[in-house]
Amino acid sequence: MNKQTATLSRSIYELLSSMRFAISLLTILAIASIIGTVLKQNEPYANYIIEFGQYWFTVFQWLGLYDVYRTHWFVVILSVLVASTSTCIYRNLPMMLREMRSYRENATEQSLRHFQHVAEISGNQVNAHILTQYLDVQGYRYKQKQTGEHLLIAAKRGSANRLGYIFTHSAIVLICIGGLIDSNIPLKIEQAFGWKKIETRDIAESQVPAISRLSPSNLSFRGNVTIPEGSSADVVFLNIADGYMVQDLPFKIGLTKFHIEHYSTGQPKSFASDITIIDKKTNRPILSHTVTVNHPLIYDGVAIFQASFGDGGTRLNLNGWNLFDHAGTPFPVKGAIHDTAKLAADDRQYTIEFMDFRPFNIESLGDAKNTMHDTRAVLGGSAVADKKDLHNVGPSFQYKLRDADGQAKEYSNYMLPLFIDKRWYMMSGMRDAPNQPFQYIRFPLDPERTLSGFMRLRGIMLDRTRHPEIAQRFVAYAIPDAPADVKAKLIDSTIKVLDIFAQGGYKSLSAFIEAKIPAADRDQAAQTYLKILELSTYQAYILTQAQAQQPVPKMDDETGWFIRDSLNSISDIFFYGAPVYLQLANYDEVQATGLQLTRSPGKNIVFGGSALLVLGVFAMFYVRERRLWLLVKQNSVLFAMSSNRKTLDFENEFAQHQQDIAELVKGT
Repeated sequence: MNKQTATLSRSIYELLSSMRFAISLLTILAIASIIGTVLKQNEPYANYIIEFGQYWFTVFQWLGLYDVYRTHWFVVILSVLVASTSTCIYRNLPMMLREMRSYRENATEQSLRHFQHVAEISGNQVNAHILTQYLDVQGYRYKQKQTGEHLLIAAKRGSANRLGYIFTHSAIVLICIGGLIDSNIPLKIEQAFGWKKIETRDIAESQVPAISRLSPSNLSFRGNVTIPEGSSADVVFLNIADGYMVQDLPFKIGLTKFHIEHYSTGQPKSFASDITIIDKKTNRPILSHTVTVNHPLIYDGVAIFQASFGDGGTRLNLNGWNLFDHAGTPFPVKGAIHDTAKLAADDRQYTIEFMDFRPFNIESLGDAKNTMHDTRAVLGGSAVADKKDLHNVGPSFQYKLRDADGQAKEYSNYMLPLFIDKRWYMMSGMRDAPNQPFQYIRFPLDPERTLSGFMRLRGIMLDRTRHPEIAQRFVAYAIPDAPADVKAKLIDSTIKVLDIFAQGGYKSLSAFIEAKIPAADRDQAAQTYLKILELSTYQAYILTQAQAQQPVPKMDDETGWFIRDSLNSISDIFFYGAPVYLQLANYDEVQATGLQLTRSPGKNIVFGGSALLVLGVFAMFYVRERRLWLLVKQNSVLFAMSSNRKTLDFENEFAQHQQDIAELVKGT
């Protein structure tokens, strides 16, 4: 049993001290590091699902690729590499130190004659003192040994080359130890025993239980926090797997002012935060500092980086337009980014979740935005012009509208109207999921550049009790001199067209034509119905303008496009997914900074190891060890030389030494 144990121990020792084994571990770590560099780490799992899909998300999750440097297998490999490299050092260091100190002065004449680079030089009464002076000038250190009648001078230069091997191996150990320290092994142990657990619920920071909080004395961490202007924070959030942990800080960070500059394209040019470090016990400021990108503040062992920026709770004043009631007046809605508001519409309860606010948007109106459907074939709208025209289109805000069943759609609304195809529109985008592009609905503006004209027209077009009045006005305008029975039939047909359109827009009208009209007559019927619809809508527009005490609209191209755009938008609201359109009236912007805080006690160890690695590589590749022997006889000198690397420079150096020594021996 003891023999088997000794054999197993010896095998493990040989494996750990094997260069092939260490290189294999380094290769695996290099591949893992490349993955960890290319694949963004510690993102919310929802982001990875959107990017890779459910299948590959599951595969990558099983491999631990979303937090490579803290996975169990990476830490284990790192630990084994430390053991392997340390064993190599333990095994080879004594031998290397002996080689560095050794002059190999016990070499025999026979062994010297077997060297590849050897020469025998004859002379009269060879002076050994002159030869040692020559070695001093050439930078060689030497030892002399008298063997009978002969004197052996053993010299060497460049022994620091072997320090390269020692430095590089020691550097690998130091870098790995630094990595192990920053991988927070104590936290992994606490998680393994159930002493700490990841929080997955979306709850307030103050409600996070102690089992999901880390003390300020935590060995290492890397977390993020968003701080609005005029606020402070004493915690950061650590993204771990599908949840997070709260890391308590030993101090508070207050944001005094956030600064940001933009390029003309709208991309951030630079941003910085004026922060104040506050003592948690006395609540007094300790120091103030401006943190900029790539210029962190390091305080109490914690590095504070400027990482991002966002909205800090901008307050919004909105006009809510009910898209399906018969009134044309808005109602006030107030909210703030990252907050919620309740909304009641069509006898249903909704929750508005305000997500983000942008003070300006640089858009190219030449890039046609996705509309709700095929605008030409179904909605009758026109595409955006192809010519690109980059300019600031003003503020926008994003929100989710969640119904009582928990289903939500996401919306993005612009504050200012957009000038597209020589007409003004209010734009609102909708999507069902974050990985989808926004589909936009255009609400046309009336001649006074307001939404009131469209909203009044929308109300009367959806009010079936007003359709007979609209139909009668249309018939009286279209066929004033027709017989009564003809007028009655056209009135009935017009009411039917208006009723069908009010049920679902163009889609309902298209479904009716396909169900009731023979295929051969559908195109002609569609043209007739569209003409009736447009002319009836014009009469409805006259009614709404009169009720609002506005001038009678002219029968011109501007009015014609307004009618068509209004019909497109009324048809679109059936696919908008929300009963209310929220129009931004004004806002009070609040900016926020995104800071990343790290405590990395292993960082300095890694830096030291990296510096040692550079020195080691330099010593290995740029310092050549050369050994030289001079066996001095009475009338000749046997000259031998060796090097750890046979290069052309070494060949030239050997030839030069041979020539110089020959001149010294011969006295020339």
